[in-house]
Formats: sequence, structure tokens, C-alpha cells
Amino acid sequence: MRGPAVNAARVGRLRALTRSIALPYTVRVVSKCAATLAFLLVLAVAGAALAEHEVYYRYTVLGYVKDAKGKPRPGVQVEVVRAKTGFSYLGESDAAGLYVIVARLGDESAGETLRIKAAKQTALITARFDPKDHGRERGTRVDFLGARSLETPVAFAATLKRFLNQ
Repeated sequence: MRGPAVNAARVGRLRALTRSIALPYTVRVVSKCAATLAFLLVLAVAGAALAEHEVYYRYTVLGYVKDAKGKPRPGVQVEVVRAKTGFSYLGESDAAGLYVIVARLGDESAGETLRIKAAKQTALITARFDPKDHGRERGTRVDFLGARSLETPVAFAATLKRFLNQ
């Protein structure tokens, strides 16, 4: 009988000791500051990630892939490759032959050469936009018609609008 009574007394003393230990004031303040800084860091990173979806971080290349008779070619893989970095963006033509590829190009990328490949055809274009204009969509239209490619930047806005309103 003596064993369980001794153990109960020891457990009681340990509980009393651990209850009386409180964290010093400076430890509590430092912990709260660290938690606040971690929270602010998460907000800052999230803000930077959201900025990449803004107009001034994207450049859209769209157009149609058609055969020599003007018939749409669905399912054709289209690739936009940045000549400067070699980074590529992929897309595929739909039933109407339309493809839309959004590349990540910032203000510093104005004038950069892009290589667009559809099936066995390749077109070289220059990313033309005003780096100071952060309100208008940036991009161009490149059609692949039979064995030739045709860039028509003036048709970009109307084609993008039709695509977005589908």
C-alpha cells in the first residue's frame, strides 16, 4: 500500500511545480512579435503572387491555325518560346483552330523576341507594348495559314474580346 501513496505524493508535487512556472514577460513579447512578423511575411508574399496576374506581367499571343484552304486545324500544339530565356509556354488549338497562350513578360521585356511554333511552322515576333501602360492588355495575334504565318497586332484586341465573351 505504501507504493501507490508515495507515487501520488510525487505526482502532486510535480504538478504544483509545473503550474507555478510562468513564461517571463520578454519571452511572451518576443513570441508575439515573431508571430506578427510571420503573418506580415505571408501577406507580403501573397501580395507579390497576386501581382503576377496583373496586366503588366502578362503578354497574350493568340491566333488561328488553319490549313491552306482555310479549314480550322483543331488539336495542334502551339508553343511560344522566349528567345532571351528559352522559357516556353504551351497551348493547343480548339475546334475553331483558335489558340490562346499567356506568357509572363514584365515591363522590362518590351522588345523581346518570341518564337511561335505551330506544327512544323515557326514565326519570330517582337513583343511590342508600352511598359508604362498598365491598363491595356498586352499581346498580338499570329495566324498560321497553310505554310505561312501572319502577325496582325491590330486584330489582337478584337480577337481577345471575342474569345473572352464566348
